Amino acid sequence: MMMINATQVSYFTLSAYFDTGVFKYLYFVIIMSLYILIISANLLLIVIICMNRSLHEPMYIFLCSLFVNELYGSTGLFPMLLVQILSDIHTVSASFCFLQIFCVYSYVCVEFLNLAIMSYDRYLAICYPLQYNTRMTSAKVAILIGVTWLFPFLTIVILVSLSAPLQLCGNIIDKVYCGNYSVVKLACSDTRLHNIYGLIYTVISIIIPLILILYTYMKILKVCFSGSKQTRQKAVSTCTPHLASLLNFSFGCCFQILQSRFDMSSVPNMLRILLSLYFLTCQPLFTPVLYGLKMSKIRNICKRLLCGEV
Repeated sequence: MMMINATQVSYFTLSAYFDTGVFKYLYFVIIMSLYILIISANLLLIVIICMNRSLHEPMYIFLCSLFVNELYGSTGLFPMLLVQILSDIHTVSASFCFLQIFCVYSYVCVEFLNLAIMSYDRYLAICYPLQYNTRMTSAKVAILIGVTWLFPFLTIVILVSLSAPLQLCGNIIDKVYCGNYSVVKLACSDTRLHNIYGLIYTVISIIIPLILILYTYMKILKVCFSGSKQTRQKAVSTCTPHLASLLNFSFGCCFQILQSRFDMSSVPNMLRILLSLYFLTCQPLFTPVLYGLKMSKIRNICKRLLCGEV
């Protein structure tokens, strides 16, 4: 029953979903609660940073950009996930599928670039404290945030533009959401160009930011070991949440890449679903909770707002 013409399919079937009976309502409530929690936590910290002039510093502006991205990424997944959980027929239109691919892939790219510019900011603050204000100007902050968002959008528009016209020999995606590689695997035509572009995209948007992050943290560690106790404490307090966020997101992305590229049929279905959703569900919640607890300025303002402390 596949509606296939000469060039493309009109809908995709998400085959990773399975019949859960009445438990689907429980799963719906759990996922909905998680989504509401993600929206509330990220919005709270965005408002706190925007409304408090004491937080109008580069580090917090980059953090605000990160929280906006968590909202963007989770919104690219959760609404469709909630609809599919309650639905008996797990299909999605081709246009909506490519829209979700755009949202999810650009979210990943923005996340890595945002974490990279945050590590660069910490590198300047710790390794060049006296020159920090002249090196990290308002104009530079605006340019870095602009590149962090515009570059991923441009690269993913090209990615989707290459994948959408493909002639496909099927319409079954073995996932709970749409993925570009899952669509490309269905192609009847030659996909070498797509694979080459995918490799270039991965290097530019993931590998290079990770190399930059590793380089800056090597420099930061070098300064910490040779510096005073106060310098070490400052580095640990500001860098710990950043490193934890990076590791959590990187592990989540690794799970997703491994699942896309290798045969995971021996892994239990529920575990495969949880691993594939990890980076899109845990990171948007993990980030605001982590920074809200570890960054003393944000933590103190949260306490005053939520607990009425003076």
